[in-house]
Amino acid sequence: MNIEKVLQEEFSLPEMQTRQVISLIDSGNTIPFIARYRKEQTGNLDDQVLRRFAEKLDQLRALTERQEDVLRLIEEQGKLTAELSQAIRQASTRAEIDDLYRPFRPKRKTRASAARAQGLQPLADLLASQIASEASIRDLACQLALAPEGPADEAAALAGACDILAEMLSDDAWVRRRLRRLLQDQGQIVTEGRTKETTVYSAYYAYSEPVRSIPGHRVLAIDRGEREKVLSVRIAVDPEEPQALLKGRLVSRRSAAQAWLEQSAADAWKRLLLPSLETEVRNELTAQAQEQAVQVFAANLRSLLLQPPVRGHSVLGLDPGYRTGCKTAVVDPTGRVLATGVVYPTPPRSQTAEAARTLTGLIAKHQVSLIAIGNGTASRETELFVRDMIHDQKLS
Repeated sequence: MNIEKVLQEEFSLPEMQTRQVISLIDSGNTIPFIARYRKEQTGNLDDQVLRRFAEKLDQLRALTERQEDVLRLIEEQGKLTAELSQAIRQASTRAEIDDLYRPFRPKRKTRASAARAQGLQPLADLLASQIASEASIRDLACQLALAPEGPADEAAALAGACDILAEMLSDDAWVRRRLRRLLQDQGQIVTEGRTKETTVYSAYYAYSEPVRSIPGHRVLAIDRGEREKVLSVRIAVDPEEPQALLKGRLVSRRSAAQAWLEQSAADAWKRLLLPSLETEVRNELTAQAQEQAVQVFAANLRSLLLQPPVRGHSVLGLDPGYRTGCKTAVVDPTGRVLATGVVYPTPPRSQTAEAARTLTGLIAKHQVSLIAIGNGTASRETELFVRDMIHDQKLS
């Protein structure tokens, strides 16, 4: 993955500017420092854009690192093919990478691994081949049951083979991608109360809402209720479509193995795929809800900070600076931002005449009655400039 190219396209930045911003972040500079003191290198990007840039950079690097880890782990098993390597490198999300790695990931002991330990993989392969002869299936099952480490009987052998097929289905990246999308598009968040007592979560004691449209604040409320053991939560979806998809993945024609294959598909959905994908979808909902909560908090804080600084007055604010100039902003008596800009009355440019024309124009246009000057770099020089401007233009 070419991280620089992805960032260029997403933020519509030139190549050199993208590299400079990455270099500044990698050098340990904070976002406020970069936004204020490195404007020439960033092209005057504000702190909000720079923060999103840094977050995206971290995400892309984490994704690339995960890709390399997965490629290495599969290569160590001697199972990495050119096709699989290309699919992993083209994956654009962590979920896609994990789906591709899932069949190769070391597993704790499962019903399928126990069945493989009993030597039932050949029986599972025979069922998957959709052989026409039921006798051949049962003969192999009986033979495997007679092995020293084999299953107890023919029925146990067939059950173990079905467990292997169910796990193979649950590890199929294409299947997981389709069913994850199905839960996101058609699933319902269903909550039930675990107590009859009246609580702040009473509204969710018998509640459901589509996954695709549930607001973030409800997601977070439901999560809290579940953590406090007041609510039980699940994602419900009509099982007919996922089971039909899974059967279609295993069954392509009528055969003696059809009943066992359909049993494997049903088991894969209910026991393996639904719980796993439900967790993934809910984690994604929670992450999105938390991000929305931060955005709402930021918007509320912005409104608070932009309250009218002085009741009944339009105010011109100046943020002094040398190389990057003095930033200007005009707010009306309600706190609404009317105009912003930059003037250069201080060294090295010392464009005092032009700066005075710009500021007097803003004062006249917006009926400014107060000027506020920030206390910091170049504040003394800016104060002297404003004092002279007020005197020369007879603004007092």
